[in-house]
Amino acid sequence: MAKEMQKTSMFIERNPGDYENGDICKNLDDDGRPKRTGRTWVTASAHIITAVIGSGVLSLAWAIAQLGWVVGPAVLMAFSFITYFTSTLLADCYRAPDPVHGKRNYTYMDVVRAYLGGRKVQLCGLAQYANLVGVTVGYTITASISMV
Repeated sequence: MAKEMQKTSMFIERNPGDYENGDICKNLDDDGRPKRTGRTWVTASAHIITAVIGSGVLSLAWAIAQLGWVVGPAVLMAFSFITYFTSTLLADCYRAPDPVHGKRNYTYMDVVRAYLGGRKVQLCGLAQYANLVGVTVGYTITASISMV
């Protein structure tokens, strides 16, 4: 019966010894999902480069020039501190409620649901969609001005 099911479905028969040796769990994280890969310096560098290099960075020199030599670097440092602070807060929310053994939050909405809950999840979703529309309009305008 098990051999027939194995041929016709996604059923895979396991040996009882697999559970004792830990072979089943060696490819799973502590929450039961497949282990994440890509923890090399190459993939980390690729993620950093794609996150940092964008249209905002390309216009940074012009923005600093418009603000001047004193205010420009001061604003740059202020926003870099804000970015560091918010990314630290978000990293602390990765597991809830305990930072070591808590449930993993895979999306920003999961974090809001775990810490705030209720109606605030819907408000967060609305804010995310409004931000998405605003960014889309901004990139469209920037691309059309660049094409002209």
